[in-house]
Amino acid sequence: MGDIIRIKEKYYVLASSALADDRTRVLKYGDTFGVFNRYGDIEAVGHGQLGLFHVEARHLDRMTVRLGGKTPLLLSSTVRSDNAFLSVDLTNVDIAIENRSVIPRGVLHVYRSKFLADGVCYEQLRLANYGLGGIELPLSIEFGADYADIFEVRGTQRRHRGRLEPAQANTSTTVTLCYQGIDNVARSTTLHFSPAPDLLTGNLATYSLKLDPSEETVISLTVVCERNVPSKSQQLYAEAFAERNAQCREGIFDGCMIKTSSKRFNDWLARSEADLRMLIQGNPEGAYPYAGVPWFNTVFGRDGIITALECLWMAPSIAEGVLKYLALTQATEKIPEQDAEPGKIVHEVRRGEMATLREVPFGRYYGSVDSTPLFIVLAGGYFLRTNNIEFVKDIWPNVLAALDWIDRYGDADGDGFVEYSRKSADGLAQQGWKDSGDSIFHADGRLAEAPIALCEVQAYVCAARLSAALLARALGDLNRAQVFEKQASDLQQRFEQHFWNDELRSYVLALDGDKKQCRVRTSNAGHALLCKMASAERAALTAETLLSKRMFSGWGIRTVAAGEARYNPMSYHNGSIWPHDNALIALGLSLYGFQSKVVDILHSLYEASLHVELNRLPELFCGFHKRADSSGPTLYPVACAPQAWAAASVYLLLRAALGISIRAPERLIRFSNSALPPDVEEVTIQNLRVADAIVDLLVRRHREGVGVEVLRRDGEIEVVKSV
Repeated sequence: MGDIIRIKEKYYVLASSALADDRTRVLKYGDTFGVFNRYGDIEAVGHGQLGLFHVEARHLDRMTVRLGGKTPLLLSSTVRSDNAFLSVDLTNVDIAIENRSVIPRGVLHVYRSKFLADGVCYEQLRLANYGLGGIELPLSIEFGADYADIFEVRGTQRRHRGRLEPAQANTSTTVTLCYQGIDNVARSTTLHFSPAPDLLTGNLATYSLKLDPSEETVISLTVVCERNVPSKSQQLYAEAFAERNAQCREGIFDGCMIKTSSKRFNDWLARSEADLRMLIQGNPEGAYPYAGVPWFNTVFGRDGIITALECLWMAPSIAEGVLKYLALTQATEKIPEQDAEPGKIVHEVRRGEMATLREVPFGRYYGSVDSTPLFIVLAGGYFLRTNNIEFVKDIWPNVLAALDWIDRYGDADGDGFVEYSRKSADGLAQQGWKDSGDSIFHADGRLAEAPIALCEVQAYVCAARLSAALLARALGDLNRAQVFEKQASDLQQRFEQHFWNDELRSYVLALDGDKKQCRVRTSNAGHALLCKMASAERAALTAETLLSKRMFSGWGIRTVAAGEARYNPMSYHNGSIWPHDNALIALGLSLYGFQSKVVDILHSLYEASLHVELNRLPELFCGFHKRADSSGPTLYPVACAPQAWAAASVYLLLRAALGISIRAPERLIRFSNSALPPDVEEVTIQNLRVADAIVDLLVRRHREGVGVEVLRRDGEIEVVKSV
């Protein structure tokens, strides 16, 4: 079985292939998203994955516009650069009207625009007659709703479904579609038309258009999605448009702005910011980035934490939002069917009908081994970045509970390493970030047997203990801090003894259930550098291995080295390239001063961004070697785009290249071994806030290297550059 099929069988939603297909357009606001074809229509074609979705139910599975019974001709179709508005230009085909002359092709222009806001899809059709004579023809809008659950849309079969109620034409301008779920949730979709159609039924609105030469008319449609409540009042199109437009100008990086001397690099930065804004704005959980649209439009613990870590040096408010929500949803009891144990941080949260009824295990699913230590790492990083001791006090019980999970459940056999084995029969077999079923294996290709101790998880645990020690000291608990530091030191020594492999010149992928090494060269080893867990000598050898031809494709570091038993550059985790994986490795390399290698990684992903649509790095792409005649990296067909930790990777890559570290308790910004990629001569960082101070900084290449200049300083803050 392939990665995708196997995960589907375990009810795990993967990214949709529609995202890699230029026939689809995606909008998202909060827990509502729409997948449309290029015409702006929703049709049950292909895999049937188009639709307007709200809280993981499809509230429209059909919405089509026809002119004279014909599909219009497409002129252009685009989602605006801020991801908020879909614009489509259409015109008519030759239309023969009964008992009248033919309306020639291309005389009627239809400008179709859509956007989402607060569970509502706003749409406007502006029609203009550019012909020499008058036009009379019918315009029809057909609609319908199946209320399929998100997992059902992705192929999971259901034995029973709820009840579709008869459509209700409430007035001459309004019709409501309803579904009574088995979960006792009444879902409704109310369509408001303006002006009133000439005919309105439970699935069709028809207008008899009459347009003189040069005459225009406008039709507005508002689709309101609701659960268990009457239809909410909605704004007029123009009012909602203005409000949504204003939201697109809101910053998400706490006022911090980055610009470079390279327009193309700036385009990458602008795309990343727009994508992250899309994934954050409107979410009921607050400033928590959803993992990706369309099919990961929900909370994922690991994804949220890593995205927050990538943005932490610029925007600690994202980290605060992530920490708050994950503390709130931290497991407090042992529930095997959810892989939940006290102190464990959630992996995935779903609110749809199938999740509520436990037809799938992901209502609140805790099947990730790394989210819990990474939660502690983020807490420590947040404190260093903000010096917000009051917030630390609030989440300190959650940090202690997470540490207790590491000791009691994560290291169930007491060997000092954190392992995983799933408790839920329908859960994920692999519970690290490489969670496809064939991702953890031995040199001969045999799959590793659980319980499995992953290389990178031990590094996360070491970093978690050091972060906890930092927080304990800040809270005045010196004895506890010393215990955590001793545990981190002991783990580091055991890790060096059990995970290093001289033949690989790297750390192994994992230890299996028999404590045998999975002797495979993988990107996981790069994560061992994140908390300087590796010795200086072994860090240097690991860095050489990671940037060798077998692992570095020219577009980035592969997840698995070429030549390994299960290497496949077209696979999900066994030879592909993931931007966030590369960014984390780059940060680890920078901690050891390997700045030239950091720049190689940054430049490779920058070049990849030049070749992908909208400069948007996808979740992953194929690991084929870069060729001189290549037009860009080979895309992985089911990669999520936009995807949070891919979008945020540029910020961590910049941090690694510039060698930035911020210690708010000491009011210190340090630049160590700063470097810039070849196409960038300078980087300007404006409104970087540290505690109550603000600085503007200029990092510029000069003949002797890279220098840092303070352009503005408000408040007490020290900026230091070291080699």
